Amino acid sequence: MGKTTLKEFEAVFPLLVDELMGVLEQYKIPAEAAAWYRRNLEQNTLGGKCNRGMSVVDTYSILTGQDKLSDTEYLRTAILGWCTELLQAFFLVADDIMDSSKTRRGSPCWYLFDGVGNIAINDSFMLESAVFILIKKHFRKESYYIDLVELFQETIFQTELGQLLDLITAPEDRVDLSKFSLAKHSFIVIFKTAYYSFYLPVALAMYMAGIATESNLKQARDVLIPLGEYFQIQDDYLDCYGDPEHIGKIGTDIKDNKCGWLINKALAIATPEQRDILDKNYGRKDDEAEARIKQVYIELELEKCYQEYEEQAVGKIRGLIDQVDESNGLKKEVLTSFLNKIYKRSK
Repeated sequence: MGKTTLKEFEAVFPLLVDELMGVLEQYKIPAEAAAWYRRNLEQNTLGGKCNRGMSVVDTYSILTGQDKLSDTEYLRTAILGWCTELLQAFFLVADDIMDSSKTRRGSPCWYLFDGVGNIAINDSFMLESAVFILIKKHFRKESYYIDLVELFQETIFQTELGQLLDLITAPEDRVDLSKFSLAKHSFIVIFKTAYYSFYLPVALAMYMAGIATESNLKQARDVLIPLGEYFQIQDDYLDCYGDPEHIGKIGTDIKDNKCGWLINKALAIATPEQRDILDKNYGRKDDEAEARIKQVYIELELEKCYQEYEEQAVGKIRGLIDQVDESNGLKKEVLTSFLNKIYKRSK
């Protein structure tokens, strides 16, 4: 993929901010509240890689066989792309509060900004509402308008279900590895990441391209959900084994009691002695405890386990892509381009 650039994509965002601010003006909200909302939008939506948003544009280009979209088509696909980025911003603002996170994209988390605090909870709701305001403004007259609304609503609920299971399985302040399992981990990553990061952008482009039949959506979902699960497991692996300089952050999953793939794989194959070390040291804010966990990971050869998992998962995904029926407009290239982006990535 990679046809649209971040610069092109980001050029659309100020137009959408202006439209959202126009809605506030209609409501005659006082200037201080309007200024707050603008700051909320700009601080929390900009600054990421925008992979999800740009995927909408690039998927639409592939589906319609166009190297260069018209200005109107580019704008409309980019609006749907920015709706996915607003959705991501809504999730992240809320997630950072729940996780007591400190930094996001190189600056303090929004709730830690001076004077923000718990107002960030309402700010996250307002980021979510922006999605539906923009869809209504730009797609109200389209035959697939309600499909877009329902797709976003369903994706939000799926992500919240994944977050719920994550929060009750692995609270940061209470470690209980008996609650962990590879099955729970799979549910968490599919619902918390795969649906909104992989399926949503492609489904949005499919609706706009007029090929969102039930069978096409199912074919896309059947590939993109396992792909999203692989992506998150890869993320869990890189948190422990990736190069911090390359990734741009130091991994904290062990200290943060994260229900990641590595700990769940370790629990599945550990000896009783190793299990005892895992129980006593996982989720502690302590360098020595973290080192003990990593030593068990070495003994269990988790790097090798991951590499075996990766080859098996990618083989299965490639097999699923090969089976895709392209006769009704869905193109294998859309799915292959996602896989090529993440296979063997190092950051």
